[in-house]
Amino acid sequence: MDTTLRAASDLGDGTFRNPVLPGDRPDPSVLRIGDQYYLTYSSFDAAPGLTIWRSPDLVNWTFVTCALQDPVSTVFAPDLVAHEGRVYLYIPFIPSAWSDAISEPEVWVMHADSPEGPWTAPEPTGITGAIDPGHVVGEDGERYLFVNGIRRCRLSRDGLRAVTPLEPAYDGWRYPDEWVTEAYALEGPKFFRRDGWIYLVSAVGGTGGPATGHMVIVARSRSVLGPWQNSPHNPVARTWSAAEAWWSRGHATILEGADGGWWMVSHGYRNGFRTLGRQTLLEPIEWTEDGWPVAPATDLGIPLAKPSAATTPLAVPAPSDDFATLAWGERWVFDNPGPAEADRARLDDGLVLRGTGSSPADSSPLTTWAMDAAYEIEVELEVRGSAAGGLLLYFNDRMFFGIGWDGAAMQSYAGGIRTHWREPVEPGRTIQLRLVNDEHIVTGWHRIPGGEWQRHGVRYDTAGAHSATMNDLKSLRPALFATGAGEVVFRRFRYRVPAGGGIR
Repeated sequence: MDTTLRAASDLGDGTFRNPVLPGDRPDPSVLRIGDQYYLTYSSFDAAPGLTIWRSPDLVNWTFVTCALQDPVSTVFAPDLVAHEGRVYLYIPFIPSAWSDAISEPEVWVMHADSPEGPWTAPEPTGITGAIDPGHVVGEDGERYLFVNGIRRCRLSRDGLRAVTPLEPAYDGWRYPDEWVTEAYALEGPKFFRRDGWIYLVSAVGGTGGPATGHMVIVARSRSVLGPWQNSPHNPVARTWSAAEAWWSRGHATILEGADGGWWMVSHGYRNGFRTLGRQTLLEPIEWTEDGWPVAPATDLGIPLAKPSAATTPLAVPAPSDDFATLAWGERWVFDNPGPAEADRARLDDGLVLRGTGSSPADSSPLTTWAMDAAYEIEVELEVRGSAAGGLLLYFNDRMFFGIGWDGAAMQSYAGGIRTHWREPVEPGRTIQLRLVNDEHIVTGWHRIPGGEWQRHGVRYDTAGAHSATMNDLKSLRPALFATGAGEVVFRRFRYRVPAGGGIR
């Protein structure tokens, strides 16, 4: 398997460079258990969902598992917490086009002995009309869940049910009206304790829209019931100018490290590359004399001193795959999954994917993560029966780019539709496809196995395939699709970064 050519975030000299978890990993929720850290994030319309990663130092991350094998509906920002020896995932599901399970946002819960699972099936808490849950144990020993708004309810002792209705809990911190943001959008509550205070971390300004919109704010109280006092140093983090390396910084977890240092994990868009989605960022936290957290790093685009844990630099590998196993969650997820979508896939001299739908838009493609500004992807495919398959850069069912093949003719896709362009190619059952994304400019190539690569006659500019133009909080991802009556066999998928490329 080709896992080379990707740069590690850990620079090996006591410093690291953001992002610490590249690719679309939005709304990170981080939990420390002993000297290990666990992280999950919004999985939206992916199946399996709620991918969990583990790290010894908040910089070097490895895949652990997917907690949610069959999502109920679209998954928004979860909360990963531990309480009395058990681990919980509070999950906001929102209505989606591919599931009729719910009609309004609901908060569900799963639990396990360890973040590494196995996890229970999700079950509803009874909380409706809410997203972005944040769990906290009060000074009274009761368990509470805060949600967007910011509103609060009390949970049962086992943490599985709401026993009081949602009520207003905190009305936020108001930034100056002249600041350029998307919307006020008070959301993403997360909690930690220090010196007898309960600290409430939340986000305002909107996660999409202008680069300067999203931000992190902090308040504190002696009681989970309030009143909440806003930090005089708010916002703790914000993108102040579109010239900065990272845009729309927000939705943070602040936590104490195993070495006693304090850190903030948030998300942001790389300047000019919203197409990669919101990536996971790390920065140090310092404390004022009167007990408020501040983030001293003014430029997250330069190397920063890493937590003190002595670890070997470990890059998140390229998602290249020889299909010896089905690496669900680590490398592949279905988009817009139907019931038991994974039953379409099996291994037999490659990845065999049963066709469904008539185009990439209704075929629930297999997607993986793009992690670099420039990369190329390549795969060999064989069509069987009346199937067609192909290689895409896929944002959602309304926006994708790439190449399809049915054994007789090649199809070209751009802007989410099949284009008029007909690329000449010899008929056959097997073909190799390549897409090169050079900082948004995408070129297609193909060849019959053993032949010469042929460049396609049309290139595409994908710079606009992002949340601010599509009104969908996703990213542009490499994808494989299979449509029609038959099967497509995929072999030797490769994701490569140009020499000197990677996350730098």
